[in-house]
Amino acid sequence: MEKKINLIVKEDDKNLRLDVFINKKNNDISRTRIKKLILDKRLRLNKKVIVDPSKKVLVNDFLELIIPETKKPSLKPYNYKLDIIYEDKDLIVLNKPAGIVIHPGAGNFDNTIVNALINYDKDSLSSIGDQFRPGIVHRIDKNTSGLVVIAKNNQAHEHLSLQFSKHTIKRIYQLLVWGKIRPSKGKIETLITRSSKNRQMMEVSKSKGKKAITNYKTLEVFENKNTPTLSLLECKLETGRTHQIRVHMNFLGNNIVGDDKYKKKFKNIKNIDPLLKDNLMKLERQFLHAKTIGFIHPKKNKEMIFNSILPHELENILKMLRKTG
Repeated sequence: MEKKINLIVKEDDKNLRLDVFINKKNNDISRTRIKKLILDKRLRLNKKVIVDPSKKVLVNDFLELIIPETKKPSLKPYNYKLDIIYEDKDLIVLNKPAGIVIHPGAGNFDNTIVNALINYDKDSLSSIGDQFRPGIVHRIDKNTSGLVVIAKNNQAHEHLSLQFSKHTIKRIYQLLVWGKIRPSKGKIETLITRSSKNRQMMEVSKSKGKKAITNYKTLEVFENKNTPTLSLLECKLETGRTHQIRVHMNFLGNNIVGDDKYKKKFKNIKNIDPLLKDNLMKLERQFLHAKTIGFIHPKKNKEMIFNSILPHELENILKMLRKTG
């Protein structure tokens, strides 16, 4: 059943953008969702349909926002064992392995985390947004492992989405890159946009795109006659753009080990330990792991922080690097 929200603009709110005004009066609905509803012709301003979220409101304007009934997804369940590290009535925190995508998309509609969640409990997922993404508040790449938070109801989804949009979610990644980064710690702040050469890739731009901020620090450097120079880093995200860490490392010239899109070809280095070389060559994922996620619980209103260890295939490479060093 659809829901209607009626609002009248008072003196204190004049000249606010439509989406800002509605969000101010209903902060349980994220601005992103309000924008989408306006663009979908779900808003009437003084009985006229308006599709411009940035239009300014005037005193005594009458707004009617229609929130449609959400559709239940028609997705196949996927019998896949989820690594759930926390669950309550509102959310799930799961540890995603590399090699599986978060939600259905072109070429893969059945074997995803969403399909596995449908199989796990199809009636306990939020229904906001795309019908193929129930419960999905954010995502990590197919060949990245680590922590993801899933919303089990719409209120939790809105609350978590708001934290993501305000960049207050704590997200820390561990990664192994080629070479040494100088300085050894710092902040990368750029614009990121879709690549003009390959639409599946992103790139740093000087003039267009969305602001992307990555804080990094070097944890360990591996540099000796038996190994190529490699660095173990920790990255803390202030924003969460598509491929953000991968693009920023590529921008610095220190690509992530195993990255199949933003890659640096493996050079044949003399005297390298053969077992280490074999493990680096056969790595079928990027050495990138979402280690920590922290947020304010939507109902309990307290901070929750979760951590996960590196998967064995990544930990093994580090053990070999330390051993050969």
